[in-house]
Parts: sequence; C-alpha cells; structure tokens
Amino acid sequence: MLAMTCALLFALLMLTTFPASGSAAGKEDESRAKTATFAGGCFWCMEPAFDKLPGVVSVTVGYTGGRTKNPTYEEVSAGGTGHAESVQIIYDPSKITYAKLLDVFWRNIDPTVKDRQFCDVGNQYRSSIFYHDEEQKELAEESKKELEESKRFPGPIYTEIAPASQFYPAEEYHQQYYKKNPVRYKFYRWNCGRDARLLELWGRAAAGGAHQ
Repeated sequence: MLAMTCALLFALLMLTTFPASGSAAGKEDESRAKTATFAGGCFWCMEPAFDKLPGVVSVTVGYTGGRTKNPTYEEVSAGGTGHAESVQIIYDPSKITYAKLLDVFWRNIDPTVKDRQFCDVGNQYRSSIFYHDEEQKELAEESKKELEESKRFPGPIYTEIAPASQFYPAEEYHQQYYKKNPVRYKFYRWNCGRDARLLELWGRAAAGGAHQ
C-alpha cells in the first residue's frame, strides 16, 4: 500500500512539474507564428498562391488599407472605402521565411500597373505589401529595389509598401473560393487573363503553379 501511495504521489508531482508536451508544443507554435499581408488584385486568385506552401498555417481573404469599418464585399468592390482586396497569411518563420513569401507574392502580380490587376480595375485592386514590423518593411523595400534595379520591366514598379492596418476577413463564401467553386474560379481566372499575363511577365517562374 505504501509503495502504491508513493507511486501515485510521484506521478502527480511529475504532471505538475512537466505539463503535457502536446499543449506546450501548441503554445510554442502559436507564439512563433507571424503574420504577412499582401494585396494583389482579386483575392480569390491570391489565396491558392500561398495556401499550399510548407510553413503557411492559414490564409484568409479580406479587406485592409482603407477607412470604412467592417466593409462588405459590395462596398469594397464598388470602390470608395479605400480598402484593397487582400490576403492575410499566418506562417511559421522557422519553416518559411518572409523573403520567400515576398518572392511568391511578386510572381503572382503585375507590378507594372497602378490601381488595377489584370481585368480588375480600381484602387481596391492595387498591389500592396502591408508590413507588420520593421524587419518586414526592410525586406519588402529591398525586394522592390532589387526588382527595380534588375530592369526586368521598362517602366516603374507601382506596388506600394505600407504599414499594416485593421484587416477585415471577407464573407465566408469568399474563403477558399477556389476549392468551393473550382469551375467558376478557373473560368474567372482564365477569362481575366491572369495566367497569360503572369507568364508574359515572369516566364516559367510565374505564379509557381498556384492556379492549379
């Protein structure tokens, strides 16, 4: 009986001193996760570009960079709210770097046009990098400078770099639209000329197969 009591007390002591590894690992992952926010025209088409990358925890489509609180899709798409259709990415920096996310971002947009992307025209479809800290700002500015100095494109790079502000998730039917409505999504993407233009701009590196 004494041995059993001692064993129980020891087990309780161990549980108190060393919490379950699963919960500890979960908290560690949460604290390690970072956020990146990009705008590249229609958010339906930007979501799959990041969704399958190793190290990306989640991708949410929504609106940011504007003045109106809790905007609706109709309000943003009509223009006048100041918001851009965007994607907010939660990622694990130990598995994927912000520099890699920037690389994917550039190859999924047309940086040579202002206030539009492909067939979508208006400030709400501008291309933007919304930085969350000074490190992201520096990396974004460096990547834009490298692209400008490469002279890959004859004209200016219109993609803006701005501080991140309140992000409003879009309505549920917009989330994972490319999975929920694959036929309509693929037709829209083709009809908008997105992949043809990306191929023209970036060659074989265009979009990284994100349209599949």
